[in-house]
Amino acid sequence: MALDPSFIGRTYPASPVYQVSRAKIREFAEAIGDDNPLYSDPAAAQAAGYPDVVTPPTFLTIINLAAINIVITDPDLGLDYSRMVHGDQSFTYHRQVHAGDELRAIVHIDDIMYRAGNDFINLRADLCDADDQVVVVTRAQLVVREAAKPEEVPA
Repeated sequence: MALDPSFIGRTYPASPVYQVSRAKIREFAEAIGDDNPLYSDPAAAQAAGYPDVVTPPTFLTIINLAAINIVITDPDLGLDYSRMVHGDQSFTYHRQVHAGDELRAIVHIDDIMYRAGNDFINLRADLCDADDQVVVVTRAQLVVREAAKPEEVPA
């Protein structure tokens, strides 16, 4: 089944608040093998001008993945998860995320296209803080392999 192109421009409700904690930042940094003291030492982070320890650049995948899962499990979208692969991911920071931040994600479907037998869906998530300020914008492209060719839409 082809992805429904009428979903282009759709925005999903904000995710539950994710509390960024020192413990989660430390666990993530350890998991990726990054011993940067900005991720584990509050004094080092403060000396660098941050209010607390900061997150590694890809830490926000934790929040982003949960938000994207809401979209890809939407039965009306028509995405076959068994044929989906992750094509691309990017993060645009407006400020550094640190321990104590309370973030929520608002996911948007920016585009859906069919190319070379595959569906492509481009998602954007605005990660907002407790003051509703966008802190980070994430973008992901998902590819659904061997998608059905969409029917021509009558003019």
